[in-house]
Amino acid sequence: MKQQRDPVKRKNVRKVIRSILEEIVLITLLIIVIRAIFTFDTYEPYDETMVEMADEEEDTGFISLSYFGVDRNETKTLISTERLQEHMDALSKSGYVTITQQDILDYYNEGKKLPKKSLFLMFEDGRRDTAIFAQNVTEDYNYISTILTYAEKFETKDSKFLMPDDLESLEEGTFCELGTNGYRLEYINVFDRYDHYLGQLNTLEYAHVQPYLDRNYNHYLMDYIRDEYGISRESYEQMKMRIDYDYDEMEHIYTEELGELPQMYVLMHSNTGQFGENDKVSAVNQARIFELFKMNFNREGYSLNTQESSIYDLTRLQPQAYWHTNHLLMRLWDDTKQDMAWVDGDLKRKGNWEEINGKSEFDKNEIFLTCEPEAVGTLRLKGSEDYQDVIVNTQLTGNKLGIQSVYLRADENLECYICVKIENNELIISESSDSGKEKELYRENLDEITKKEEVSVEEDEKAALIAAKELEVQYASNVEAGKDAAVELSNLKDKKAATVEEGAEEYVAAINLNDEGNCMLHIGLKQDKLTVTIDDNTAVEDLAVSREDAGYLYLQSGWGGEAYSQRNLADDVYDGVFVDFEVTENKGAEEEAVLYDNKMHGLEWMTWKAEELWKALLNWFIDTF
Repeated sequence: MKQQRDPVKRKNVRKVIRSILEEIVLITLLIIVIRAIFTFDTYEPYDETMVEMADEEEDTGFISLSYFGVDRNETKTLISTERLQEHMDALSKSGYVTITQQDILDYYNEGKKLPKKSLFLMFEDGRRDTAIFAQNVTEDYNYISTILTYAEKFETKDSKFLMPDDLESLEEGTFCELGTNGYRLEYINVFDRYDHYLGQLNTLEYAHVQPYLDRNYNHYLMDYIRDEYGISRESYEQMKMRIDYDYDEMEHIYTEELGELPQMYVLMHSNTGQFGENDKVSAVNQARIFELFKMNFNREGYSLNTQESSIYDLTRLQPQAYWHTNHLLMRLWDDTKQDMAWVDGDLKRKGNWEEINGKSEFDKNEIFLTCEPEAVGTLRLKGSEDYQDVIVNTQLTGNKLGIQSVYLRADENLECYICVKIENNELIISESSDSGKEKELYRENLDEITKKEEVSVEEDEKAALIAAKELEVQYASNVEAGKDAAVELSNLKDKKAATVEEGAEEYVAAINLNDEGNCMLHIGLKQDKLTVTIDDNTAVEDLAVSREDAGYLYLQSGWGGEAYSQRNLADDVYDGVFVDFEVTENKGAEEEAVLYDNKMHGLEWMTWKAEELWKALLNWFIDTF
């Protein structure tokens, strides 16, 4: 007779295992916290005898990078610690050394020569998590950075942001210098995309209505405050008094809390070639900036500063959270034309492909294909010249705005082919015959193929009005105003908005530069018939194609063209991402031969899965406790 296991003994075993796991997690977290709080190294300035300096007759200037923020995991705007590490590692291997604010002052005021590859590194917005997660990374590469803060956060005591004591500790650690983004981050002259006037918003209010905004708003110091008709609500003196107040408060708070105002300023957000959207506003800003600061970063989108730049009109590049390392390097190469330490990743996996354009990185089951600026990145699968009837499966996770293509039965010069691509969230199928002329066979928006729920313009406008009215309720100036706004909100919610099914116009959102893409692509090609599915939804079945000759398989990524970006970002480089790329024969057999496979298998998959589970456990522990 089979012996029954003791339930008490089982329970005790589970307790022991759980206790061991908890102790391992706690020890790991303790190490992370100790490394985040304590600095064990000292920043060592670059040594002219050990780095390549710019020649007397050349001016290589310096590049400036400014990260919005850093977190354990990637968000829409915050870069992950792991990706920041990858960026810093590539910059270090490319030969970049960091310079200080004093180096910049000496470069412009004294004509001091800088290292040929000089990097000025910044972290904006003064987030506490940025300091915790970024400092360990920068220390590893002996990189000094400037932490930028808003003076107003010292007053509000917002725990998400660095306080004066934190900043003093960071400065003492020698790896950080201090700068400022100003007194506050607020928005004026705000309209939603339906031209409803929202007025002036703080960051919390802005975040609440942000899904319904386009670009019709401005930063606090950039313009006169205007009414819903665009007419100024301020006289010149009132505008000047308002802007002066911010500079005066900023100077007062920093001086009181830290003993002095930082010497470096980043004006939010100009990018106009002057210091505001309006000439008179610009003049007021300029006078105060010149009075209070020794340098100012005024523009974004270009990394290189040279002697021809003004020390009060410096420019910076803001790497985005979704940029793979070659994306960053491609942007820097385009600005500087200097050599970069491109990232290859797994050389064995990469060895299966010929890199024709752009740069590619192979990481486990992912292929990152970075295009050249305003151009393409192209890979050709080695040994694929005789591919004819095939099945291709892959997950595409590059952003919606851009091009991810698979070319089949292609010739060596990529002049004749069958092409299946996702371009700016559309599936496009085309072919090019011996004449070299491309013919489009099919085009459809992915949302239509995947039967995404349709929202009407009326429904979306109603949602925008509700979001705005919720702000009125939350931030009402008095009880009566709050009650009135609550009644209006209730009426708004009860109001019927016509749906697409009822004949109303469909709302089609503009694709933003950083909108994430993610779809499963299946291609079946056999003789003169092509079938394509997206996320198991059939787009085309047995579509007739004329090119039946065998040929190569190519992957391509491409720039999606000038794009809408609410944050006013510009980017002409794109990362195509092909996950679990697999090619099999399409002969109609029950089990088809695998021609190429970039998936993870066996021990590699198990190791990766264990790592992911460990990360998830750590994240759960941090979020829970």
